[in-house]
Amino acid sequence: MGEKLICQNRKAFHNYFIEETVQAGVSLLGSEVKSLREGKVNLGDSYGDIKKGEVFLVDAHISPYPQANRLNHEPLRTRKLLLHKKEIKRLIGKVEQRGYTLIPLKLYFVAGRVKVDLALAKGKKLFDKRETLKKKTMEREIERGRKGFDGDR
Repeated sequence: MGEKLICQNRKAFHNYFIEETVQAGVSLLGSEVKSLREGKVNLGDSYGDIKKGEVFLVDAHISPYPQANRLNHEPLRTRKLLLHKKEIKRLIGKVEQRGYTLIPLKLYFVAGRVKVDLALAKGKKLFDKRETLKKKTMEREIERGRKGFDGDR
């Protein structure tokens, strides 16, 4: 059946070095799932947090669902992520020892279930961001040159 993308965190690739990714389930309320189906979510400032051997998604903004009335959810509530114990232990080790952070990359549906791709990431400094920007522009210029050269033949 494949996956249906809900939201992507594009800033993550600009602000962090992505080391590896892990797929996790998300524990949600009904009104949150309805809002996600409409695509009303923002992962911009969100991150993963580990407390008492459990992983949580913090500061992910899921807009309230208008038809839910008084049974609605709080937009910025902390949501539990569903992972195997081995994965959680491995993440705890890397986050505590090596200075990594957990950043959500994208939110999507797989067979009716909401999943999130969590990345183990290290923050970039300003000069790192400039370097990646330079590399991208250079690659773009080279690609343009190739296209122009091939088109002349």
